[in-house]
Amino acid sequence: MSGLTWRERLKHEFLLLLFAALTIVLAWIDPQPLSHYQRWLQWPTLCGLLGLMIAIQGIRDSGLVQRLAGMLVARMHSLRAVGLLLVSMTAVLSMVLTNDVSLFLVVPLTVAIGSLSNLPVLRMAVLEALAVNAGSTLSPIGNPQNLLIWQHAQLPFLSFVGHLLPAAAVMFVLVAALTWLWLPDERVALQAGRLNDRAISVSLAALSLISLALMVLMMEHGHAPLGALLLVAPFALLSWRSLLRIDWLLMLTFAAIFLGLGHFASLQAVDHALGAIDFTQPMTTYLGGIVSSQLISNVPATVLLLDRAPDALALAVAVNVGGFGVVIGSLANLIALRLARQPHAMRLFHAVSIPFLLVCAPLVYLVMRLLG
Repeated sequence: MSGLTWRERLKHEFLLLLFAALTIVLAWIDPQPLSHYQRWLQWPTLCGLLGLMIAIQGIRDSGLVQRLAGMLVARMHSLRAVGLLLVSMTAVLSMVLTNDVSLFLVVPLTVAIGSLSNLPVLRMAVLEALAVNAGSTLSPIGNPQNLLIWQHAQLPFLSFVGHLLPAAAVMFVLVAALTWLWLPDERVALQAGRLNDRAISVSLAALSLISLALMVLMMEHGHAPLGALLLVAPFALLSWRSLLRIDWLLMLTFAAIFLGLGHFASLQAVDHALGAIDFTQPMTTYLGGIVSSQLISNVPATVLLLDRAPDALALAVAVNVGGFGVVIGSLANLIALRLARQPHAMRLFHAVSIPFLLVCAPLVYLVMRLLG
């Protein structure tokens, strides 16, 4: 799709067009002050995403990730073993580096491995999207909804981890089982001539790795806009083509999603509807968190329900399970699919993720009730 014009590419951007239309319609029927739109836009989150995209595009363009992929795949013999390794890496990294950073590291590596072997890249991207939801569930800092709930409930770190451990374990076991069953039972077939067909740009690799570390630190300390700004200047001077290759339409899609869902969640009709629901019932909190995540994504759902659900940890389980299902259940899903850059990605994701949610949700609820 790289040869298409911007207008032609927009025709393929279903989510962007959908949420842009939602934003415009809501602005027309329910006008709000500019300050509200600025809050809904989540500027720090967008800047953090931009900074990560710049750094990862630089790593891709440097040839470093392709070389790492060659080293890894040359030592593995089974597609299932490669898949389980990548899924496990994704889950573990998401616990300490957050779900989006984990995907920005692992999915490009997966794409590079796929270019050197018979690894099915799209299947792996879907599995990694599921794995990042499972892994980040365990950690208070693994994803934005956990961070919100952890800070709201003021729980000790280990207490939060202990409560979410059964849910995260069920999720990861299901992802690992799906990985084993879905990937072909074949040996890794290498395209030997491509293992070392690209030289590494040491200067660009060093700049990109430093930029990635800087961006993560700036995001952790609440300075994502400054971090993104600091990255633009050196890349504009040393690797301006990397800036051109960034998925700018993904940035616009996130902006449209934030604006549309932010406005929708603030509507009085939504507030009144939620006020009529009794969230003191465990099943109500669980289903409410999952269903609202499918409609408005799990982070806005957390903000919407946090003051209504008396059991913050039960809500944490619900909104993390709600990350499965439709692609906007967790915006990490969208990141994984866009990084993979594979045709028919959305269709395959939903064909797998929605049944996964239907299996995972009752199992997690059963385990949590038995252990609670």
